[in-house]
Amino acid sequence: MKAAILNQISGLFDVEDIKIDAPKGREILIDVKASGLCHSDLHFAENDFGVPLPALLGHELAGIVKQLGPDAHEFAVGDHVVASLIQFCGHCNRCLGGRTYQCDNPDETLRTAAQGQRLSKGDQPVTQVFGTGAFAEFALVHENQLVKVPNELPFPQACLLGCGVITGAGGAINTANVKPGDTVAVIGVGGVGLNVISGAKLAGAACIIAIDMQPKKAEVAKKFGATDFINPADGDPVEAVRVLTNGGVDHAFEVIGLQSTSEQAIKMARKGGGTFLIGVHKPGSSINVDVLIDLLTNQVNLKAVYMGSTNIKHDIPMYANLYLQGRLNLDDLISKEINISEINAAYKELKQGAIARSVITSF
Repeated sequence: MKAAILNQISGLFDVEDIKIDAPKGREILIDVKASGLCHSDLHFAENDFGVPLPALLGHELAGIVKQLGPDAHEFAVGDHVVASLIQFCGHCNRCLGGRTYQCDNPDETLRTAAQGQRLSKGDQPVTQVFGTGAFAEFALVHENQLVKVPNELPFPQACLLGCGVITGAGGAINTANVKPGDTVAVIGVGGVGLNVISGAKLAGAACIIAIDMQPKKAEVAKKFGATDFINPADGDPVEAVRVLTNGGVDHAFEVIGLQSTSEQAIKMARKGGGTFLIGVHKPGSSINVDVLIDLLTNQVNLKAVYMGSTNIKHDIPMYANLYLQGRLNLDDLISKEINISEINAAYKELKQGAIARSVITSF
């Protein structure tokens, strides 16, 4: 099958032919119809996170079930499915409590050494990152990482549910527990940031402030529910937020992964408010927090967000139905549909910050 392979930490992918095994155990073979270009995959392509190379990235996947492993029981051939990088066993205390995103045994979704490799290039194994490996014509995924979605849901929109939507909207709804009338600031109006805005709108936030250096993002942010837009080039964004909200927001979200903007998000929160770090920082990164002023005196709740605190089996069908009801904007998240051969050019555009998401829809 054709796949975009990471052969070295360069930020670039090589489109090659690799071999994919038949499904074993509870694995499902999926005919990939759409694969979103998430910024997290680019982080892994540009920074050494210790992933053995060559590697197959990609985790925003939508497609059709083609073949079932002998122990699979949740799906049928022909089902439309979405995959997520959230790997869970289903039987540990955290899974049983509904916090599958905190599973103690995520490796149970992967093969043992005795079961052989899912992916290979000649005699060389190919690492399937996140257990999904979505930058390819087919994917072999444990059924715990898959969710059935309605057939009328378009594949390009569906694939975004696996990461960008659940991380952003889930960050607002699940992690921050935004309530009607709350005030929200979102630093970084990319794909995930737009979904934070969507989640805050769904939760009933009264004021949603989008913050980005790209002036053209003001219009798109308002399509998703932003009530205000701040360009940091026009002045101190922390002060601007405080002026708009009479002292700071209930919930400040950082969706870029930079020290400076993470520290700004802490300062944007009102006394007793929350700061939520969603953006992926580089390995070894740190931020400066004034424990006395920010955490003790101002009582700011500082929390990292992992995948929007999502239970995929519950939340992804919910978001799919909200889209079909016209209550969740997925259409404007998609900038363009591309062939897999265009992956490097599309990521170059994403780095420039001018677009939301490109989606691979042909191979």
